[in-house]
Amino acid sequence: MGGGGMDNECHNTSNEGDERFKSKNLEAERRRRKKLGDRQLELRALVPNITNMTKSTIITDAITYIEELKMTVEELSNHLLELEETSVDEEKIKLKEIDDEKEMKKHGIKVEVEVEVNHVCGTKLWIRIVFQKKRGALTKLMEAITLLGIDLIDTTITTSRGAVLFTSFGQGIRGGLPEADQMKIYLLEIIRSI
Repeated sequence: MGGGGMDNECHNTSNEGDERFKSKNLEAERRRRKKLGDRQLELRALVPNITNMTKSTIITDAITYIEELKMTVEELSNHLLELEETSVDEEKIKLKEIDDEKEMKKHGIKVEVEVEVNHVCGTKLWIRIVFQKKRGALTKLMEAITLLGIDLIDTTITTSRGAVLFTSFGQGIRGGLPEADQMKIYLLEIIRSI
């Protein structure tokens, strides 16, 4: 019987060890679950439009959101590349303009601004303008002519080595036209201001 008591004592010690082992595992599992739950709540707070609280839904919504963010980053990167390419193209155009100007100076060519305006008949006129090729100059010239109330009928534009020759027949839109000399002065001012 003495031996049986010993077995009982060993058995109790073994049970206590199991209990301590189980309680340590339970505590560790509770900490792990709490940590996981906290991380899921953090994730839920970071990802917009999560309505469901289930673990799988939070993770699925987070994956979808991350994929959308990746697509947005890719689109923005492509847009940035396009802007950079446009910028490079604009820079090439500016360099070309500078090269044209240098080449003209090298060959002793100087573009003198010339403006001729002649009335042909009634409300029709002929315009001839020579000016240095600059970015946006032609657009400003066309806008100025339109503001004068002239509808261009037959227009020719020729460019060569940094110079632009603009010739056109025009007709007064509102019936009358300013005097040829007044129009010449106005167009000269426009070209020189460009």
